[in-house]
Amino acid sequence: MNREQALAALTAPGEAYELEEIELYGRPCRAFRNAPGTLRDLYHDNRSDLPFIVYEDERLSFEDVWQQACRIGHLLIDDYGIEKGDRVAISMRNYPEWIMAFSAVTSIGGVAVAMNAMWQPDEMAYGLQDSGAKVLFADQERLDRFAACPEPRPELSVLAVRARQPLAEGVRDLDEALEGIAATDMPAVDVRPEDDATIIYTSGSTGHPKGAVSCHRNLITALLSWELDARAAALLQGIEFPVPEQQPVALLAVPLFHATGSHAVYLASYRAQRRIVSMYRWDVAKAAELVARERVSSFVAPAAMTGDLVEYARGSNCDLSSLATVGGGGAPRAPEQVRGIDRTFSNAIPNTGWGMTETNAIGTGIGGQDYLDRPESSGRCSAVLDLRVVDDSGKELPQGERGELQIRGTSVIRGYWNRPDANAEVFVDGWLRTGDVAYLDAEGYLFIVDRIKDLVIRGGENIGCGAVEAALLEHPAVVEASVYAVPDARLGEEVGATVYARDRIDEAELRAFLEPRLARFEIPRYLHVSDEPLPRIASGKLFKRQLREEGATRWTSD
Repeated sequence: MNREQALAALTAPGEAYELEEIELYGRPCRAFRNAPGTLRDLYHDNRSDLPFIVYEDERLSFEDVWQQACRIGHLLIDDYGIEKGDRVAISMRNYPEWIMAFSAVTSIGGVAVAMNAMWQPDEMAYGLQDSGAKVLFADQERLDRFAACPEPRPELSVLAVRARQPLAEGVRDLDEALEGIAATDMPAVDVRPEDDATIIYTSGSTGHPKGAVSCHRNLITALLSWELDARAAALLQGIEFPVPEQQPVALLAVPLFHATGSHAVYLASYRAQRRIVSMYRWDVAKAAELVARERVSSFVAPAAMTGDLVEYARGSNCDLSSLATVGGGGAPRAPEQVRGIDRTFSNAIPNTGWGMTETNAIGTGIGGQDYLDRPESSGRCSAVLDLRVVDDSGKELPQGERGELQIRGTSVIRGYWNRPDANAEVFVDGWLRTGDVAYLDAEGYLFIVDRIKDLVIRGGENIGCGAVEAALLEHPAVVEASVYAVPDARLGEEVGATVYARDRIDEAELRAFLEPRLARFEIPRYLHVSDEPLPRIASGKLFKRQLREEGATRWTSD
């Protein structure tokens, strides 16, 4: 039996993962016939007294989280008038309240705006204004940044999470707001599979980030797709899909505002009745301690984090034998790290995949011996998606030839919020243009080889070069700016920049200028100030390839 036969058997009529043809957003696609209709159904149907969230000394069951989400749902409707389609922003660390707020918003027909918690005041103000959020859930760090936003929105209501007292005028403490609400059921709202559920902002190559809009069906399709791939892998090995003797446990070290954190860890754990161990911030020693103490079985994270854990484990006596899967997408993983995962964690299967915010994190996947044999590959396509590689004219290319990767299917977003221009650019006859240069081999394995988009991917975080250039050009002394990727052994890429300044200026001054304008990870680690105009090509555009090559030589040879 091969993979195609395994998928066909598992998705046949009458099977749990039976597929049917539907139309979504006017695009034909395949959907799971037996899937939960909405996220609300997913939460409600998976209630139990099993432990769900472990955060430091706190332990909450699935039922605890559901009950608190019900109370928040009533608060949003009764006190803030939230109706179907209204946006509610969440901006905080990976606290349990993030999950509770998200569960409540999506259960009452609202749209959860998962804001990047690393955004600085300018970016935060843009996200709130662009999404038109009516309510903001924020912790202390985000409240401080919100107070510094250049364009306050008096109509925005703010609920504080784990914040210092006294609170600023107009800010309400969430725990105090919930006092007296004893609801045990979610408010009755007719939520449909095609209703908008989330807006997740993704960095583009230029300008402000774009809000990717997904419906309930998009998200649930992603969850079932991962399950289907796991069951197909078991079937190919000739074994029954393993039913764990103990509750599976996932380490949550990636931010919940990313699709990896919210979908691959949080929402997937609802389906699997899996316990989540949430970290305040990434610390490899703490991560190893949590894996050993909580018997963590799944660690999904970018290559930088999994690489950290491999290196730490080699010099540590922590018992990490509970790990069964280690991997994740976001950025390519060096072949040596793939082999390192296999050698270091005795019971763990290395895995990775390719996906985007725009596909709700699914696309392709690969694991185990397949991944060890093909560490440069991102794997094979999900059963609910289609891939193709095209040339500049849009003509599909044969296997082995490089071109732009395009994708379509049930997990692909409706489009970008308030951005008809971007939608027209990326959607072509129902296909999403990914901006990646790739090829498919004879067995259907995907290989990503380059990017068309002007992006830096730092530890799985997409950074738009144009947005960083625009921030640099706000400095009165900067005349020209070019931002590009610099290779980095741990993070994959770091942000580099070359600027031409009319007046003398040093790197420290420029970085200080950028701090209130960009998230910390967006500020160039490598910065070169030139006293000459930057090179240009015949069309007058900056000669980015030359600047990128010069930067890579300058900083990787140091």
